Amino acid sequence: MEIVLGPFDAIPPGEGRAYDTGGVRVAVFHSRDGRVLAVQAECPHRGGPLADGLTGAGTVICPLHSWKFDLETGGALMGECGLKTYPARIDGAGSVVLTVG
Repeated sequence: MEIVLGPFDAIPPGEGRAYDTGGVRVAVFHSRDGRVLAVQAECPHRGGPLADGLTGAGTVICPLHSWKFDLETGGALMGECGLKTYPARIDGAGSVVLTVG
C-alpha cells in the first residue's frame, strides 16, 4: 500500500521527520544528495527518535546512545541490530510516497 506523506521540500536536506502512517511510525530523511530514505522511527536499542538523529554520508546516529545505522540498508554500523527500511519515492507533485505492508 502506498501512502502520501506530504511535500518532500518540507524536510530540509540532511534532516529527518517522523510520520505516523496509521500503525506504522517511520522516520523519513532528505539526504544531502536529494534522495528520500525511510526507516522505522525508533532506535531498536532504547527507542530513541531517529528522525532527530544526526545524518550524513547515508547514515543516521541515534540521539540517545549514538548507535549508527545505514539509511539505505538499515544495517547497524555501530550497535547490535539493524533497522526496518521502507521503500519511498518522490512523486510528480513533489510529495513523499511511502510503501508499507
